[in-house]
Amino acid sequence: MSEIVKIAVDAMGGDNSPKKVIEGIEISLKKNKKNYFYIYGDENLLNKEISKTKLVKNYSEIINTKDIILDDESPLTAAKGGKNSSMWKTIESLKEKKTDISISAGNTGALLVISRLLLKTIEGISKPALAALWPNKNNMNVVLDLGANIECDKKNLCDFASMGSALFKSLFEGERPKVALLNVGLEEHKGNDVLKKTYAVLKNNKVKNFNFTGYIEGNHIMDGNVDVIVTDGFTGNIALKTAEGTANFITKGLKNSLNKLSILISFYSLKKFKEKLDPRKYNGAIFLGLESPVVKSHGGTDSIGFAHSINVCNKIVNANLIAKIKSNLITVDGESNE
Repeated sequence: MSEIVKIAVDAMGGDNSPKKVIEGIEISLKKNKKNYFYIYGDENLLNKEISKTKLVKNYSEIINTKDIILDDESPLTAAKGGKNSSMWKTIESLKEKKTDISISAGNTGALLVISRLLLKTIEGISKPALAALWPNKNNMNVVLDLGANIECDKKNLCDFASMGSALFKSLFEGERPKVALLNVGLEEHKGNDVLKKTYAVLKNNKVKNFNFTGYIEGNHIMDGNVDVIVTDGFTGNIALKTAEGTANFITKGLKNSLNKLSILISFYSLKKFKEKLDPRKYNGAIFLGLESPVVKSHGGTDSIGFAHSINVCNKIVNANLIAKIKSNLITVDGESNE
């Protein structure tokens, strides 16, 4: 696909917005001018930032929306009173087919609820999932669900496997993704009833859109032996926050414990290690299972992280992710929906 990707941007959500949002758009445009941005937010604040960069001005349109959904606002309150907010309007643009994909660094709960209210789910999917990229020794994993669904049944987990593998194929070229279920052990009889039933379905999947490799334990997530890791939102969110906390602990600990000489000697290795753990490179969770794709940028990221999320948006649209998900779905008896 060579057409321009139309991206709806909630410019008011997250820390240091809209400044970081406009700077992130500028960074992305310097590498890829195949995007056009419909930027929703306070016109006065946006013009102040965009006036600093002719590049963004040439590839964007401002839609004046003065209301903002606050980061600490409850999803229910946001849904009831946020119809004129920048977040609501970005999702509404997808519903009206004005844009191809939307992105926000704002309130996660509100974004998920508003997306569910305005957008239809893909036929055959009952629960959309929040997926994100996770670094491993070789490249990256797709991990889902990361918090959209606290409780899941085997149908939901099978849908997550299908959607996660479609996302992986959209972002990375290669053979069929290797999919695993996150569990407390590797043996087939381990885990709760939902996991064991899901295992049986995926093991007997007759349409090989992906290769099911069985279970994976938390300490092997970053080994790089699988591509897609499936779990419920409760477990996935805890795993994500634990990994983020551990990465921060390691990088800060190294900085505090090494003296200037040792840092100088091992500068190259430390630089590569830091780059590997840089969360900005993996910024951009994707709400999968809706008829239009919604990307959630981390609220605390900077302009570089936001630019990475924009890159994810471009890849998702160009790879025709929604069509891939529809063709990837399997039923609970292991047959494809094709």
